[in-house]
Amino acid sequence: MKLAPRLAVLLAAAVVTATACAPQTSDNSSPGKDEKSGTLRVWLFQEVNNKPKEKVVDAVLAGFEGAHEDTEVTVEYIPVETRAQRVKAAFNDPDSAPDVIEYGNTDTAGYVKDGGLLDVTEEFGAWDEAKDTDPTARQSVTVNGKVYGAPYFVGVRALYYRTDVLGELGLKPPGSLDELASTAKRIRAEQPGLYGIAVGGAYTYGAMPFIWANGGELATRKGGSYASAIDGAAARKGIEAYTSLFGDDNCPAAKCAGMGGNDTVTAFASGKAAMAIVGDFSRRAVEAGKVKGKYGVVPLPGVQPGSIAPAFAGGNNIGVLKSTSHRTLAVDLMKRLASKEAQGELFDAMGFLPTYTDVRQRVAAEEPFVKPFVDTLAAGTKFVPASAAWATIDSSLVLPTMFQEVVSGRKDVGAAAGDAARKMDEAFGSAG
Repeated sequence: MKLAPRLAVLLAAAVVTATACAPQTSDNSSPGKDEKSGTLRVWLFQEVNNKPKEKVVDAVLAGFEGAHEDTEVTVEYIPVETRAQRVKAAFNDPDSAPDVIEYGNTDTAGYVKDGGLLDVTEEFGAWDEAKDTDPTARQSVTVNGKVYGAPYFVGVRALYYRTDVLGELGLKPPGSLDELASTAKRIRAEQPGLYGIAVGGAYTYGAMPFIWANGGELATRKGGSYASAIDGAAARKGIEAYTSLFGDDNCPAAKCAGMGGNDTVTAFASGKAAMAIVGDFSRRAVEAGKVKGKYGVVPLPGVQPGSIAPAFAGGNNIGVLKSTSHRTLAVDLMKRLASKEAQGELFDAMGFLPTYTDVRQRVAAEEPFVKPFVDTLAAGTKFVPASAAWATIDSSLVLPTMFQEVVSGRKDVGAAAGDAARKMDEAFGSAG
C-alpha cells in the first residue's frame, strides 16, 4: 500500500446526499492521451464514519496496483456539501483534476452538460458484471442514451413504524396509502403526544412516492428535453394525498411544514412519531434513538392494497473525468471500485445497498432488515429527470415551496402545482 491509510486529505465529516448545483465549464478533454503508468487521483465522498469505507477502498486499490505495474493511486475524501465548488474547479483546471470521482446520481446530467464526465458507453457495455445492474441505477448514469459512469450504491426509503404503538392499539402496518392516512390519524387521536406519521413540507423524496403511486410524474420527455407534469391530474391527486397528512389530526402544519428528511428521521428516532418514511441509510440514526428495539420496517404501500409505492432511487456513482490522461487505467479503476465484490463489501462495512440485483438478493438473505428495501427496489423505483435543469429545480426549492403553499392554505393544489410546473418548465427551457 502506498498510503497508510490511503488518504490525501480528510475534511469535515458529511453524510452522503445526492443533490448539487452543476458547475459551469468549458471543454476540458485530453484527446489522444492514454498513459499506461503513473499516478491516478481519486476523489470519494467522506462519510460520518469514514474508516470502514477506507478499508474497502484500500483493498480495491491494492488489487488495482498489483495488476498494473508502475502505477499508484492517491485518494482524497471530500465533503459532500462542498463538492459543487470542488468539481467546478476540477472541470476548469484539468491539471489539478482527479481521474476518477464519486458523484451523486442526480448530478449526472449537469456534469455531462458541462463536459466533465467521460463517455464510457462502450466499456460499460462490454463489462460482464454490468448486465446485472438495476435498470434505475443504470438510468442514473445515462444521458441521451450514453453511459457516463458506473452505479456505486443505491438508497431507497421505506415505512418505519413503532411496533409497540401499533401493538397497543391493535393496528397492523398499513397496506395502502388510504390505510396509511387512517392509521396515522387513529394513532394521533389515541396518543395525541405523537405524530401518526412524521411528514415534512421540505421532504421532497418522501413526497415523491405519493405522486408516482397515483400515476403522476414529475416531468415527461419532450423532444430532447423535458416538460413538467407536476400539474397533471394524477400528480395533483398524489400532492393532495401527501399534503392531507399535514394537520392537527396527524402532523400539525405549524410544526411539520418546514421539516425536511432529516427532521422526520429525528422525529421517529426520538420517539415523537409512530411512523416515518426513512431510508435504509438512516438505520444507524434510528438505532441510536429511543425507539431501538421497538420498530419494524415495511415497504411504503401504494394506492392498491398490497402494492408498493414507487420510491426515489437515490445513491451515488463512480465516473471518470473527461480530462484524464489515463483513460484505460481510470476506467479499470472505476469498474473495480463499483464491482460486485466491492459493493458487497461496502454493504457489509457501511450498509449501502448494492446496485446489482443478484448481490442485493444475497445481502437481503443474510440481513433481514434489508428485505423491505430490496422489495421496494424490486417493485420498481423512479428517478428524477435526467436533465441539467434538475439541479436548478432542486436548489430553488420548487417542490418544497409547492407543498408548503398547499399545507399553509395559501394556495390550493391546482394553483400551487401550476406555479411549480411553470418554474420547472423555465428551468428545462434554460437547460436546453
